[in-house]
Amino acid sequence: MSPALAQPATKLLEQWGPSMCAAMAPMSHIEAATWCAQLTNARSENFPVLSSLLSEKSQSDFAAIYAFCRWADDLGDEAQSPENALELLAWWRHELRQCYHGSAKHPIFIALKPVIARHGLPENLFDELIQAFEWDNRQTRWESMEELSQYCALSANPVGRLVLAVLGEPRDETLAQLSDCTCTALQLVNHWQDVKRDLLQRERVYLPRDAWSHIPDFESRLLITARRGWAADLDFLPAYREMLSTLCDHTEQLFDRGQALLRSLSPTSRPVVGLFTAGGRGVLKHIRQWNFETCIRRPNISRVEKLFLVSKAWLAAHLQRGAA
Repeated sequence: MSPALAQPATKLLEQWGPSMCAAMAPMSHIEAATWCAQLTNARSENFPVLSSLLSEKSQSDFAAIYAFCRWADDLGDEAQSPENALELLAWWRHELRQCYHGSAKHPIFIALKPVIARHGLPENLFDELIQAFEWDNRQTRWESMEELSQYCALSANPVGRLVLAVLGEPRDETLAQLSDCTCTALQLVNHWQDVKRDLLQRERVYLPRDAWSHIPDFESRLLITARRGWAADLDFLPAYREMLSTLCDHTEQLFDRGQALLRSLSPTSRPVVGLFTAGGRGVLKHIRQWNFETCIRRPNISRVEKLFLVSKAWLAAHLQRGAA
């Protein structure tokens, strides 16, 4: 595996960026699929785990989709400036359109093109993901949960719909809406988990303003707390905990609403989707156990817990395959 593929996409632009991509001879599909698989295994610690629940063909399909998302995310987050990020994302959209309406040049789109054809994946789902990364570079604060949910509809919900399509689930709007509830909940959990990191590394606050506007000088006190690693003053943490507890309750309700999705899926799809859901609920449980203090430290699922979740999903998948 090439060590270079473990780097963010912005570090690989000299070889695989706009100027080089247009001039290079395209890879074969097998070469491109291998490239995406190597990138995915280098960048995602969870993909090898997920692979144990998937057929070989599905592994390759998901690797191409992950590679698209990983590069789009990197182009949005790792660029030199928001302006540079928007330029790179515009190029990425151009490559996407070429994949659908012309000839693919970049390895990711060469690998993705037959996946799109095989599963009938609509272009708008990929474009919505790019829109979300563009939104991140135009806006760093969110006024309300409604606005943040609109962002999640672009940043998370398309992924769930792509996953269902690749798994061969029927194109059913009820299933899609249940998937949207689950994916929005997963995205929100990620935001609540990463409050400190998003603020210090990206200068972003995904906590909606209408949840904390009643707390005096919230942003300045949040920044002090995140930088120090302890509360800015005696009153801040109790107010922060109460605010985040309410947001976590809302997120739990979304998970509950999406729970019917698992019961509606085929036996082979259920363990895969269930693993994502269980992981998100696990992080939410840890946020509660850590008394909602995500402005001080980032709660994580332990390796033992991950192993338990994966073992449970793997066992369910293999029992269901044996019964089929």
